[in-house]
Amino acid sequence: MAKAEDLIKTFKKTKTLPPIVTRLAQLINDPDATLQDFEEVIRTDPALVARLLTLVNSSFFGMSRQVDSISRAVALLGMKNLHNIAVTDAIQGMVNPDQSDGSFSPEQLWTHSAAVGLCCKMIAERIFSINGDDAYLCGILHDIGLIVELEAARDDFFHIMQSIVPGGPSLLELEQDQLGTDHCEIGYLLAQEWQIAAPLVEAIKDHHTTSQSPSPDSPTGILLMSEYIVAQLGFQVKEDLAPSLSKNLTSHLQKNITEYKVLAEDLPEELENIAGMYGA
Repeated sequence: MAKAEDLIKTFKKTKTLPPIVTRLAQLINDPDATLQDFEEVIRTDPALVARLLTLVNSSFFGMSRQVDSISRAVALLGMKNLHNIAVTDAIQGMVNPDQSDGSFSPEQLWTHSAAVGLCCKMIAERIFSINGDDAYLCGILHDIGLIVELEAARDDFFHIMQSIVPGGPSLLELEQDQLGTDHCEIGYLLAQEWQIAAPLVEAIKDHHTTSQSPSPDSPTGILLMSEYIVAQLGFQVKEDLAPSLSKNLTSHLQKNITEYKVLAEDLPEELENIAGMYGA
């Protein structure tokens, strides 16, 4: 993994995870942490406080009256949601819209990541009736390796993007040939460093793997299906990147096609909401 580690080292010279995100991750992993501990950390970042209040007063929560208390917002959102918002802020800040050429748009990468994150959350909650916070985090982070490549090896990255054509080598094959690693491996290492939960880290590593048969309700299964649905809606990183699914995930989608169609119809509106909050 030396190549991946070298790229991460170069990336971290200009892009670092805000200390507040690291601290929130530590609190999530601390069984004795309280909401008050989270509130004390959140208060140190005025921009994040503003984002929290915007979110909690959005139509998503449908509050009958304005929430202007940080304590109330923290209580309503919960620990994992707070961490996810901080991570989303950090990822969005790492994407520079000026770093583009004819083959690639950083804004499109951000939109794709946000769409996959939202789709993961919706699948977890609507289809499997499980808390969607972890699924969202997995989705918003799944392509962090591409952001690392863009920042740490820009010319090679643009060459890779220019080389993606229908019927040609896969993205991972192009990355391995050009960089000696790929964005799944890079994302896996970086997510570990950021203290992301192990099942989510494994899903990030395997999100281009179709030879395995993950359970549909696993982080990997949810992420793979989200990538597929998001691509059908036109929110790919690049038009010619068309993900495929293993037989068991395809079968699951077909058996529950009515529910997934409704989910797919609702996703663009949900994406508009988050885009408005983050100026994307």
